[in-house]
Amino acid sequence: MTGEVEVAPWPILLRRRLAQRVGIDRRWAVLWVVLSGLFTTGFTITLLVVSLERIATDVGTTTTILTWALTGPMLAFGVVGPAFGKAGDLWGHKGVFTSGLAGAAVFALLSALSWNAATLILFRTLSATAGSACGPSALAYINRMFEPGDRVKPLGYWSFVTAGSPVIGVVVCAPLVDSVGWRAIFVVQAVLCVGGLIVALWLLPNTDRLTGVRFDLWGSVTLGVGAAALLAGVSQGRTWGWGSPATIGCFVLSVTSLKVFVRVEQRAAAPLVVLSWFRTRNVAFPVLSQLLTNFAYMGGFFLIPQVLGKPRGFGFSTSTVGNLVISRPLAFSIIAPLAAIVTLKVGERIAGVVGAFGLVASMLLWGSISLGAGYPTIILATALSGIGLGISSPALTSLMANAVAETDLGVAGAMQQLMTQLGAVLGAAVMATVSAVADHDHFGPFHAAFWVAAAVAGLGAVAAGFVRSTPRAD
Repeated sequence: MTGEVEVAPWPILLRRRLAQRVGIDRRWAVLWVVLSGLFTTGFTITLLVVSLERIATDVGTTTTILTWALTGPMLAFGVVGPAFGKAGDLWGHKGVFTSGLAGAAVFALLSALSWNAATLILFRTLSATAGSACGPSALAYINRMFEPGDRVKPLGYWSFVTAGSPVIGVVVCAPLVDSVGWRAIFVVQAVLCVGGLIVALWLLPNTDRLTGVRFDLWGSVTLGVGAAALLAGVSQGRTWGWGSPATIGCFVLSVTSLKVFVRVEQRAAAPLVVLSWFRTRNVAFPVLSQLLTNFAYMGGFFLIPQVLGKPRGFGFSTSTVGNLVISRPLAFSIIAPLAAIVTLKVGERIAGVVGAFGLVASMLLWGSISLGAGYPTIILATALSGIGLGISSPALTSLMANAVAETDLGVAGAMQQLMTQLGAVLGAAVMATVSAVADHDHFGPFHAAFWVAAAVAGLGAVAAGFVRSTPRAD
């Protein structure tokens, strides 16, 4: 009958099929494929952070205008994710994932060929828009292939890639920009995306599709407009002025569009986002906690290089700053697999709270650091952020995935991507505003920005304390 949803138990069939064909380890091969695709589409999103002035000179514009080549991709990466997540649930995640890689490759190559600021901003935003399809599909594959009790470890790797790829991109690409130029980075990204596309087409299994259900177009449009306007207002408020017509207009448009979105979803037969999730403890609180902790994590990511570098901070060279900042993704990669094992014993609730307090400790250390601080203090303060998120993010992501139907895993993952991206933009905007007048001789505003981040991360710990851990057999 029209409108009915035929849902085959494909996660069980997929696990059996993989085990029968080449052994259960194929799950991990699929995991590395989707994570590789996720990394190649995400590692250049924040590349311009350390190269903005040079690239602005090359394309004949100002850093103020070129900031949109950084803001645009960040907006796109979070805003269009829910639509891609729903598309994957409806029409299959393999097609969505591979299409995302193909689009990211094309627009990365066009970014390398950009001839002015407008084309660079356009192509970078379109590349991130296409690449954002990979996040929800990657999460859907992981959650469908692994049983609820076994998801924490693979989700640890997923969390590392999503949180660590922008950081690694900046650290690795900054020296390459100095030596071979920024255009070469996007050529490399295009090649990597094509390679990932070929492997994904060969190795990724197809996923079942829902029949008799229409795509929630109006839900996608109203959520996209509302989220984009909110993120634009927050990210550009400091530049435009918080009381300017542009900033206020963005916030008014966001509130209006999101109100319409709620009404649309209440009447939709197959809503883009299931509103009842926000009344579910193990969806609402994990997402809220991750938004708040990502405020500190990504806000610190944008601010720490300014504290360490020239001309406002310690005065370290770009390569020295990169070598110090990389301690955070390294700490994340080391702690996440170990934390996954411990989480299975202590539960997601404790892991979420402890991880959030790791970010609090990191921000407090940065909030007390002075120009005389040595490398060990800087590395410890930076690494604590990676340790904290490495403990909390996989646990809370797994908990949320266990709380929704498997047919909604793509949308749930996209919603999480949107909220963490909102946390990142909020953190970067607020911390930049608080520290705007800081310089080499006046470190107080830098300290104040980190204290704000510590308080927000503390609220993330409180939110994590309200979740309920997944019951496990002794």
